[in-house]
Amino acid sequence: MKKVLPLALLLGSVAFAQDAKPVLNSGDTAWMLVSAALVLLMTPGLAFFYGGLTRAQSVLNTMMMSVVSMGIVGIIWTLLGYTLAFGEGGNALIGGLGHVGLDGLKDQLSGTIPAYVFAAFQAMFAIIALALISGAVVERMRFGAFVLFGGLWSLLIYAPLAHWVWGADGWLFKMGALDFAGGTVIHIAAGVSALVAASLVGPRIGFPKSAHVPHNVPFVLLGAGLLWFGWMGFNAGSALTAGHTAGLAFLTTLIAPAAAMLTWLTLESSRNGKPTAVGAATGLVVGLVAITPACAFVSPWAAIVVGVVGAVASFTAVQAKHALRADDALDVFACHGVAGIVGALLTGALAWTTGSGKPFGEQMLVQIIGVLASVVFTGLGSFVLLKLVGLLMPLRIPASQEISGIDVSAHSEQGYSESETGLGAPVFVGGD
Repeated sequence: MKKVLPLALLLGSVAFAQDAKPVLNSGDTAWMLVSAALVLLMTPGLAFFYGGLTRAQSVLNTMMMSVVSMGIVGIIWTLLGYTLAFGEGGNALIGGLGHVGLDGLKDQLSGTIPAYVFAAFQAMFAIIALALISGAVVERMRFGAFVLFGGLWSLLIYAPLAHWVWGADGWLFKMGALDFAGGTVIHIAAGVSALVAASLVGPRIGFPKSAHVPHNVPFVLLGAGLLWFGWMGFNAGSALTAGHTAGLAFLTTLIAPAAAMLTWLTLESSRNGKPTAVGAATGLVVGLVAITPACAFVSPWAAIVVGVVGAVASFTAVQAKHALRADDALDVFACHGVAGIVGALLTGALAWTTGSGKPFGEQMLVQIIGVLASVVFTGLGSFVLLKLVGLLMPLRIPASQEISGIDVSAHSEQGYSESETGLGAPVFVGGD
């Protein structure tokens, strides 16, 4: 059977045997430069998506947490993150220190592309992984606390997990875990960390008795569109070549979110009577998350299954969020954690459609181990890091600032004029 090579087989090492010396391919390099730019665009897209879902008084702070992630991770990744994830000479848990400050990559190749291009492409993944977490703690987490937590999380949680799954020495990679573009490394990790952060920072004032409604639905649609556009580079770019594998990943990244969006709208209409624009945007994002680990390991028809099942699971999780007793404000765990878990498991269940991976039962066991490892490591790690940050500074803003909106107190700016800031204010529906 023809086997689709997982991303990890092409990652990390820039040293090759003499009889298999790599050759720079300008077409692959051009595609990867474009893909890296597409993935970077996803973070501003996420800023619009999250910003539209919050109150008008908190839109700038919400968007700033995504924007500042580009700065935090850009530096962390350059100094230590890349080498801890992909440095040679490491072990099963962490990469070697040969590329501190991205040293030693000049004139080197990773597959058929410059090592510098590969490092830049992977930096974009690390950036959006952190930005995703912010959606759980919008409107009440201190900006400085998020910045400190974000730097520590990128270095001590994201980089090791990326090494486990994608590094040539990583223990999950050696077991044969399939994660083509980051379902485990990015979405499960971000979703679980977001849930922990929401629990420790505490709920928004009035939760769950008040309804916090989106203040700008066009922002949500714009953000979702930018995410889908950028996700083409996210998934298809993870092939690291401009060939058949990239083509399959590109196609399934079209199909799965389409199926998920229609499924979400159907479920929403059945439950609430009408489909909504926010529901359409949420559904397509869930489909993108679910197909991420599977995009080059499943056939086009199987991508429909991934999208439908991912949407049903995440929709159910959103409805049950109050049972978790954590105010995950923008449903990061339900949409990224749950869909990421579903996608990782369906990757193992449906990899046979392209002849990828191990025999069914063996591959499913490996996928389950990978999911559990990601959940436990990121959950416990985030708990420890947030407790540490909490010892250095308060995690949340004062109640008065939360009620009036965090934008002015945190940034001395407003997203709108004073006459417009009443949009999206919490609507109290009863209780004390």
